[in-house]
Amino acid sequence: MVLLHCIFGGVIAFLLGFLLLLRHRMNKPGKIGIHSVMMPAKARSPCSADVIVVGAGVAGSALAYTLGKTGHHVHVIERDLTEPHRIVGEYLQPGGYLKLIELGLEDCVEEIDAQQIYGYALFNNGQSTRLSYPLEKYGSHVAGRSFHNGRFVQKMREKAASLPNVRMEEGTVTSLLEVKEVVKGVVYKSKAGEELQAFAPLTIVCDGCFSNLRRYLCSSKVEVPSSFVGLVLENCKLPFPNHGHVILADPSPILFYPISSTEVRCLVDVPGQKMPSIANGKMSNYLKTSVAPQIPTELHDAFIAAVDKGKIKTMPNRSMPANPLPTPGALLMGDAFNMRHPLTGGGMTVALSDIVVLQNLLAPLHDFHDASSLSKYLESFYTLRKPVASTINTLAGALYKVFSSSLEAGRNEMRQACFDYLRLGGTCSTGPVALLSGLNPRPLSLIVHFFAVAVFGVGRLMLPFPSPKRLLIGARLIASACDIIFPIIRAEGVRQMFFPAMIPAYYRRVPS
Repeated sequence: MVLLHCIFGGVIAFLLGFLLLLRHRMNKPGKIGIHSVMMPAKARSPCSADVIVVGAGVAGSALAYTLGKTGHHVHVIERDLTEPHRIVGEYLQPGGYLKLIELGLEDCVEEIDAQQIYGYALFNNGQSTRLSYPLEKYGSHVAGRSFHNGRFVQKMREKAASLPNVRMEEGTVTSLLEVKEVVKGVVYKSKAGEELQAFAPLTIVCDGCFSNLRRYLCSSKVEVPSSFVGLVLENCKLPFPNHGHVILADPSPILFYPISSTEVRCLVDVPGQKMPSIANGKMSNYLKTSVAPQIPTELHDAFIAAVDKGKIKTMPNRSMPANPLPTPGALLMGDAFNMRHPLTGGGMTVALSDIVVLQNLLAPLHDFHDASSLSKYLESFYTLRKPVASTINTLAGALYKVFSSSLEAGRNEMRQACFDYLRLGGTCSTGPVALLSGLNPRPLSLIVHFFAVAVFGVGRLMLPFPSPKRLLIGARLIASACDIIFPIIRAEGVRQMFFPAMIPAYYRRVPS
């Protein structure tokens, strides 16, 4: 009898040990996610969604509404659903507004005191010029819009949450769930601190520029060329009403644009990653002594008053080309996927354009459960988005470098040439502005205008007659132009940008 008890006990011990070992193996981190799908019953969440959207900023909210209105069940998980307060994401170009109309979200810029923007005013060394958006084909209502970012985001969230099949929840996504290299959902902490799982056949990550999930879905190389110092000027009038203002200051540009009927946003670009400290007053001193003398006299007193008020905010300006790692069951979008310098205000236009592309790709599909086929099909998304996204990305990076002062004579001559080229009017003005606004995002047009500026600059140097010094500066100008534009194009991808039809993914068929 004792022998039987020993044998029985050994068998039970063996089975318990085997089960513990099996559980340990299933909970080992996979290639993509940190967790497997085997967790305690209290942490499970039913697979009631077709799509999980991580993040409810501009991209996430617009995407949730777009997918929701086509009948898909969408589960949105956002870290903080209170109104955000940011100093970027406040300027929507006319091209982005057209995408907003296409997505049925144009009413989100209503009732938030948004301001219509009809173009830019450019200032350089005491001179100024006004550049208007080419809106003749669209009507004046298709102007740019500037606003408080938080108000716009809240309207987008309300619009998405108004759909019965969109569930918006406050929680922090900590990792992706992966089974056999296929993303099945996410692990997140609820507002109450409980760890939960959510499952869906497709997870779309839109958690912004500080994404903690980016590293699993793309080969990211984030650069921080500068930071913005943000102020709000109250009850002042811009020299050119309903226009964005760009001051070509030393060492880099300063921006002004209205964000309400009584407020003007000022963004001072500070190159590099080291900035004067706000806490010890060095930032206030820098703004008063180095920046204030360079801004238009109409704004000087309001600028000093804003500095004295002390509500100074900073934001790193991040740049990251789109280098996706196609992953079954998951997709990356918005600033988590692709960033450019915010000088040109093109970020929301790129994000909304991407959502239109994705909407058209997903429209014929009714089932997302075949992760492998869906992932292969969605590879075409990365190609189809390129002409628009790459044009805006390249222009943002190139203009920031051109508009920043430099110790090189060629770079400074390029800056002056760009200002004078835009002042010529006609195609020299409307062409670049159409690119900037997202109304004509054509890569070839961008290259033509960029090198037209360089040739124009060399031509100015040769008049009234060339000299060895002028010839040398001209050569440096051309070299500087090449140094600026070609690395950006190479990072974006030459074939994808200029010849997308040569990419096999361009012809992906809808999975049967």
